[in-house]
Amino acid sequence: MDKAQRIAFWSIIVSALLAVLKISVGWAGHSTSVMADGFESAADVFTSSLVYVALLVAARPADDNHPYGHGRAETLAGFVIGFFLLDAGILIAWHGISGAADVIGPPHVWAIWPLLVSILVKVGLMTGKRREGRRTGSQALLADAANDAIDILSGFTALAALSLTLWRPNEFPRADHYGSFVVGLIVIGTSLRVMREASLYLMDTMPDAAAMRTIRQTAMAVPQVLGVEKCFARKTGLHYHVDLHLEVDPAISVRDSHGIAEQVRHHIRSSLGWVEDVLVHVEPYPGVIPPRTLNRTDAGL
Repeated sequence: MDKAQRIAFWSIIVSALLAVLKISVGWAGHSTSVMADGFESAADVFTSSLVYVALLVAARPADDNHPYGHGRAETLAGFVIGFFLLDAGILIAWHGISGAADVIGPPHVWAIWPLLVSILVKVGLMTGKRREGRRTGSQALLADAANDAIDILSGFTALAALSLTLWRPNEFPRADHYGSFVVGLIVIGTSLRVMREASLYLMDTMPDAAAMRTIRQTAMAVPQVLGVEKCFARKTGLHYHVDLHLEVDPAISVRDSHGIAEQVRHHIRSSLGWVEDVLVHVEPYPGVIPPRTLNRTDAGL
């Protein structure tokens, strides 16, 4: 089990414990916003479980039916997480606004403690997931980190709403319910962003211009490469697959052209850790061939 999988596994355990704590305390303490935050943590159990399974599938090697590997599993998981968060946000917001008229009594002061514990724990989880997600390029882990960021924001929202009701129970008896509604809106907004980012990768959106420029420069660093006509890249899970059209001297042999292509492929893979593989097409250079530096072959050595 690698580090990303361990983070996802422990996130499942922590989210389950926080969900039980907040729902139980919210119910006993008559706090709708604490219960809403607890249900959001219960949703985290599902999303973290999905991330864990996706990381296991994505780690499987390529086979005959999946020549590009199984990395898209974790990108797909990121999209599903966003869709699930959208549903959860709608339900939380509806529960908060529909129950605003049912004010039984002011919540208890001790209902605040689960929110404080949850905020501190989620800050740690979010930091670990975001750091590992950026290091590995895991879209699912980054989506789960965004989910933890929602938890932190929703925790502060619930804390503010609950504190307002406790401070002035006669003037703001429904602030706790409205806090639950705001938590739902936060979840909905973040879910749309998560789905958008995942869908971009599922549609083979190219990486940013700086990354593409780096690929071209790395290819041009190989001797006897005269130009790069086309360069495409698509993300298949944790890494990118690159299609590259090299321009070489049209007078050299096919064997030599193939050798240059292999050098470019190995150089890019060894230099850029986020590139899984490179498919190189060799084409004749259309311009004037610059003078070549004398090498061992030209010298007859």
